[in-house]
Amino acid sequence: MARIIITCGRLCSGKTTYAKSLAERLPAVYFSVDELTLQLLGPYPGDILDEYVEKLEGYFFNKAVELAERGISSVIDIGLWTRAEREDAKKYFHERGADCELHYIKVSDDEWRRRISKRNSDIEAGISREYYVDENLLKKFESFFEEPKAGEADEVILT
Repeated sequence: MARIIITCGRLCSGKTTYAKSLAERLPAVYFSVDELTLQLLGPYPGDILDEYVEKLEGYFFNKAVELAERGISSVIDIGLWTRAEREDAKKYFHERGADCELHYIKVSDDEWRRRISKRNSDIEAGISREYYVDENLLKKFESFFEEPKAGEADEVILT
């Protein structure tokens, strides 16, 4: 039976590493909002990023349903940082007769800050091509991230 798995977790929590690994093991088609927005907009997209993220999520959700109807599983690497986003995603799939699983990738505060620092260092050194997490982005993120409540996620993965 085809599976649709959506990820949830803070930025730099290990979602991409987990999602890619899971897609290989299942096997499943891997979709990444960050991968495509980086390709289209570069590492400093500015205010237009939110608009692109919303459009890409809709496109990936639609494709995941199409693939599931053909018996092909999907893993969608996205953040789903608020409870409302997670509820909307689950509702989208449910209304289309597709089951989806929410996998929450959880990271401790200390490890999270270490990963952000490493990511930024790697970007500055030209080793990595990801989004740079400055203090403004970090504060913005911390102001609206809602950790899933007990029982909200189908799986919790500690990284």
